[in-house]
Amino acid sequence: MNVFVLNCGSSSLKFQIINTSVDMIKKNEDKMLCKGLVERIGGKAIVTIKANGKTVHKSEPVFDDHKAAIKYIIEWITSDDAKIPGVDGLESINAIGHRTVHGGEAFNSSMLITEEVMDTMEDCVELAPLHNPANIMGIRAAQEVFGDKVPNVGVFDTAFHATMPPENYNYAIPHRYYDEYKVRKYGFHGTSHRFVANRWRELTGKSIEETNVVTLHLGNGSSMCAIKEGKSFDTSMGFTPLEGMVMGTRCGDLDPSVVEFIMKKDKVDINGAMSVLNKESGVLGISGFTNDFRDLEGAMDENPKAALALKMFSQRIKKYIGAYMAELNGTQSLIFTGGIGENSSVMRNMILTGLEMCGIEFSKDLNNEIFAGKEGKISTDDSNVAVYVIPTNEELVIARDTCCIIEGVECI
Repeated sequence: MNVFVLNCGSSSLKFQIINTSVDMIKKNEDKMLCKGLVERIGGKAIVTIKANGKTVHKSEPVFDDHKAAIKYIIEWITSDDAKIPGVDGLESINAIGHRTVHGGEAFNSSMLITEEVMDTMEDCVELAPLHNPANIMGIRAAQEVFGDKVPNVGVFDTAFHATMPPENYNYAIPHRYYDEYKVRKYGFHGTSHRFVANRWRELTGKSIEETNVVTLHLGNGSSMCAIKEGKSFDTSMGFTPLEGMVMGTRCGDLDPSVVEFIMKKDKVDINGAMSVLNKESGVLGISGFTNDFRDLEGAMDENPKAALALKMFSQRIKKYIGAYMAELNGTQSLIFTGGIGENSSVMRNMILTGLEMCGIEFSKDLNNEIFAGKEGKISTDDSNVAVYVIPTNEELVIARDTCCIIEGVECI
């Protein structure tokens, strides 16, 4: 079947069309037919569509909403001009898979979208006010464009972390906040952590029960996951994506009293303080000029604040590596993924240097060879902990889960 994978943001959407089946999933023979990005929905947009590794369409139409953007994409990719193999008309789309950020405690797996599911997603809006409304908007738009005959499936970022034990997901605040309002650690990037852990199993031949690894999804938003017997045991992001590591514009772990201090000193309300912590902090706030790690690495030798930002980023990650190795009573492997984890040999070097006491030995030569979508092992043969770089593919997970749910089989 052809699965139209949608990832809707507040003013943007990413998509892929992936041809897959249960048999293709088992043989790892899924095929991506095309992909694209629509930016600046709500005005003059930018549409980019690629197929066979080449840009096949670029335009700047005006879109009032996501429905208009989805309709435009479908009309173009099914047109005579597109000539995308395997895509012939609206009827060639068999199912739609949606990246859905927050499922709260209601969803511990991917779900066929029903009105009941939509109601529950609406209930989770206050837990993810920046993400869930856009996801819901994308689902409604897809339903309008495709009609009732094409099923929609939601793949939740939080679902993979539903296996965390209470001692890891609860906060040390009065328990009534959990009982009444479900204030707890939920974790994010679950689809990515799940994909790279499963890919590691394919590379090593390990079973789910033998999978005890630490995954590092490093990008503008970053998180780590301690995976025990193939399941999420602990993760760095919490009630929101603000907790955890230093990120592009997010502060990560912070003394809560700093929030009150900022409000008093800057004479701002809670919304103003949270905006500082979410949008003006992280490596952007430390460096004072950018949250682009490529620019920071280029300036680190001359700019002390750029160097400080990178050191703080890597140091927080080292703390989490040590903590998660302790929680797991050791680990078989560290797995780097995400834009920075996959491409920055400089950052991987900064993180891994000095972890010899943890049984981690890596090759600088192998490390320098991995970038731009490459996959490989960068630890030495005598390292007690293997270190891998594995590019993530969240869209493939969404397509596969969608296929399995439509076919009525357990997600692979």
